[in-house]
Amino acid sequence: MTLVRHRGGGIIVLSFVVALMLTVMPLPYWADIVRPAWAAMVLIYWCLALPERVGVGVGWTTGLLLDVLQGTLLGQYALALAIVAYLTLKLHRRVRVFPLWQQAVTVLMLVVLEQLLVLWIKGITGQSPNVWLYLLPAATSTLLWPWVFVIMRNLRRHFRVT
Repeated sequence: MTLVRHRGGGIIVLSFVVALMLTVMPLPYWADIVRPAWAAMVLIYWCLALPERVGVGVGWTTGLLLDVLQGTLLGQYALALAIVAYLTLKLHRRVRVFPLWQQAVTVLMLVVLEQLLVLWIKGITGQSPNVWLYLLPAATSTLLWPWVFVIMRNLRRHFRVT
């Protein structure tokens, strides 16, 4: 039995902290409605890059932190990000070999799923945001995915995160 030593756990945690900070950073209304789903994109990246280290538990924990930071119903983002992490783990071997534009389409589908799950939970609790405006973060996340992927990959390689 070989013992595998993991490195760079601090970089993984730091990337999630930065994503959560970007998610709750105050923006004007016009920019807030197109704010990318930073936490979901970072979760998707780490689930693709290191599926043995980042998974559903990390997605659930990140979602709970996001629920607390945004003051939403406890568990709505946790459920959505856990499902996104699960689907990313199921698809990671296929998605990793896709070119960046196809990965961006996959990210679009995963972020739309996350947004729709949160929207569904908000609908159950009596809130009714505008659906089309609510899905704009999925579009901006798709457009930003190639840059997020390249930056995160360079960080992972520079700090030799394994």
